[in-house]
Amino acid sequence: MSDPGKAGDLLAQIATADNPGGAPVHLWNPPFCGDIDMRIARDGTWFYLGTPIGRKPMVKLFSSVIRKDGEDYFLVTPVEKVGIQVDDAPFVAVELRVDGRGESQRLRFITNVEDEVVAGSAHPLRVELDPDTQEPSPYVLVRGNLEALIHRNVFYQLVELAVPHEVNGAIWLGVWSGGAFFPIGPLPE
Repeated sequence: MSDPGKAGDLLAQIATADNPGGAPVHLWNPPFCGDIDMRIARDGTWFYLGTPIGRKPMVKLFSSVIRKDGEDYFLVTPVEKVGIQVDDAPFVAVELRVDGRGESQRLRFITNVEDEVVAGSAHPLRVELDPDTQEPSPYVLVRGNLEALIHRNVFYQLVELAVPHEVNGAIWLGVWSGGAFFPIGPLPE
């Protein structure tokens, strides 16, 4: 679906949906209508037809109906499902708020579209290492199977909060949140 009018149709459907705590996209199974020229860059910028979407309310609206099926991303309404491109993760965690200390600490992440999640068993953290550069890519689960890439500055805050803890017989540096320990890297020797 490359017709620019289709994005407007989709936007109208989203705007009229009654979704006060987020749209129940996991319950919707509309027909696939094709791909649209929409992309979410690694830095969280949304593009339509190659141009950045500068209106944050519009980005927030689109982000409320994103779904990941397998490795593919879609915008879903009750009557339409369209494919979009996501370079890495659909959200970026741009802010961290810390409540408490030690094992009772709670780490609250705020995304570029103002979703808020507290890391814990329902919203785990994970760190992927690039096999070539060993550069970390940290993520937090936001909703469903949609993650936020943790912005570099926020990751530095996590590193400052890191403490050593044994995981499967090895000592790791990691952070506590919501009663769970999340390894972020092996303890340097």
